[in-house]
Amino acid sequence: MTRHDLDVVVAGLDHRFRARDGEVHALAGIDLAIEPGELVTLAGPSGCGKTTLLRLVAGFETPTSGTIRVGDTPVTGPGAERGVVFQRPTLYPWLDVRANVALGPKLRGASKKERHEIADRYLDLVGLGDAAKLRPYELSGGMQQRAQIARVLANDPDIVLMDEPFGALDALTRERLQAELLTIWRETGKTILFITHDVDEAVFLGTRVLVMSPRPGRIVLDEPARFSTDARQVAPEDLRTLPEFVALTGRVREAISH
Repeated sequence: MTRHDLDVVVAGLDHRFRARDGEVHALAGIDLAIEPGELVTLAGPSGCGKTTLLRLVAGFETPTSGTIRVGDTPVTGPGAERGVVFQRPTLYPWLDVRANVALGPKLRGASKKERHEIADRYLDLVGLGDAAKLRPYELSGGMQQRAQIARVLANDPDIVLMDEPFGALDALTRERLQAELLTIWRETGKTILFITHDVDEAVFLGTRVLVMSPRPGRIVLDEPARFSTDARQVAPEDLRTLPEFVALTGRVREAISH
């Protein structure tokens, strides 16, 4: 596994924004450090500020107070070291799958040969090597999401921010993509912050599992997990029946419900 050396540090983060019915206090007192190579999952009730926190780390919004830094650099906007996988695929329908994945390298000035090689490498990694010449509308929802992940990875970010990327998929496709994501994480060494509302998914994927409280969102649980590593040796269906897995999902559910 290739390791990247940028950490993420969130300190004293507070965020408020104006909504139609007044000011919303979205986040309060968030302190969080994510080490290079971690796969951190973040769960919590709807409206607790999970996506808001991800957007702040991505640089899409500016916090009301507090700081976010990646490595030694304060976050003041989007950056190439951070890639975002959205809940729904954002592929360009007029481009084929390879051209979608190759778009980032193309914008960076890579030659046609180089960007095709990069695109094909990541399409193979996500299991879409045979779909390079298809258009996005010819793919299933799960395949479109895998193509979106490949497009983000082709930009070679150190940190991948994933906003409930499997939330709209059926259960079987979702479990398959969870396993594929763990393979990608192990092979690339990327640091991943993964937002989910699914407790089982959070525990299965995370090297650490975080839970946020109802608004204003605060981190109320931060526990290490080992199942993402164990998935190499133990079948996912067996992992989910382990007493330790069941116990952690219980603690996560309890934290969410309080």
